[in-house]
Amino acid sequence: MREEHGERNAGRCGGCGIKLQSEHKDQPGYVPAQAIEKEIIICQRCFRIKNYNESSSITVEQDEFLRLLSQIGGKEALVIHIVDIFDFQGSIISGLQRFIGNNPVLLAVNKTDLLPKVTNWNKVRNWVQKEAKEAGLKVEDIVLCSAKQSSGFDRLLDAVAEHRGKRDVYVVGATNVGKSTLINRLIRDYSDLDQELTVSRYPGTTLDMVHIPLDDGRAIIDTPGIVYPSRYSELVSPEDLGAILPDKPIKPAVYQLNEGQTLFFGGFGRFDFIQGERQSFTCFISGRVPIHRTKLEKADELFEVHGGELLSPPSRENLQKLPDFTRHEFRIPRGSRMDVFISGLGWIKINGENGSVVAAHVPKGIKVMVRPSLI
Repeated sequence: MREEHGERNAGRCGGCGIKLQSEHKDQPGYVPAQAIEKEIIICQRCFRIKNYNESSSITVEQDEFLRLLSQIGGKEALVIHIVDIFDFQGSIISGLQRFIGNNPVLLAVNKTDLLPKVTNWNKVRNWVQKEAKEAGLKVEDIVLCSAKQSSGFDRLLDAVAEHRGKRDVYVVGATNVGKSTLINRLIRDYSDLDQELTVSRYPGTTLDMVHIPLDDGRAIIDTPGIVYPSRYSELVSPEDLGAILPDKPIKPAVYQLNEGQTLFFGGFGRFDFIQGERQSFTCFISGRVPIHRTKLEKADELFEVHGGELLSPPSRENLQKLPDFTRHEFRIPRGSRMDVFISGLGWIKINGENGSVVAAHVPKGIKVMVRPSLI
């Protein structure tokens, strides 16, 4: 009997059923080489869930993620979609509704601790509601929360209890949005993982989905984090990731600019005020990325000579690894309140009422857009 069990699960995780490998720690199915010889092996992800009540963010390619998402449409599910308020348009899953059918969605808006302390939260909630609708999402509820400060999670758990019924709970999100912290909280509140993780405890588990059983026979399903290459956080080196991702509330930096002036955000990007009356621009970026003001006519030369040195981070070596910069020009209408949003880096609020022409320069592929002002 023992031999049959071993044959049936050869090379597969005894917890989630994924194919095992011992070469890449950051990819699904990883186990240390010395564990391969054990009779019942569980991958590192399941091991950490079992022993530390911890869920890790494992990523998969976008096509594979969408294939996994499409399975939800045929099931009775409550979907928790986690987005990052600092990178809202970069972390929202466009077309989510198309894949999950009529299943209800809770939108968990994480990292609210990064917004300035004087933020009007009712305005933020209304803004999120409009932007989610613009993205084609039908949401049952919006919960503003902070994984770091553990705020808003009680409200989210209440919403789960209210809308779940007898459904499974699927948690979806991009990388670096705080999905693991939420999963860990759900595990603590809804699940008991004292028993061994075996295939029998996880019937029907599909590749890269970790099923965490609930007392009523349903499950929390942790889906892998989706990678969007259009986000700065997916492009930079690990050392630079710590610079662009804020770790405390953003202090807005206000600059009074005349047309023909430029702001550099370290060596990560540049903002040009091309045309318009003198006006102020408010920058919402990590405090660890210095802002340098110069004349537009000198900007190209300054970047070529000092990129990665005076204009850093990133270092010159890391800057050379980034794609060539692309210019994005925008005409801001008179009387509008708009942000120029750079995915993963932050945004610049246009404060002038008389209209303007501006441009942003960032590595090719990074999402840049104009949106209604968040703050």
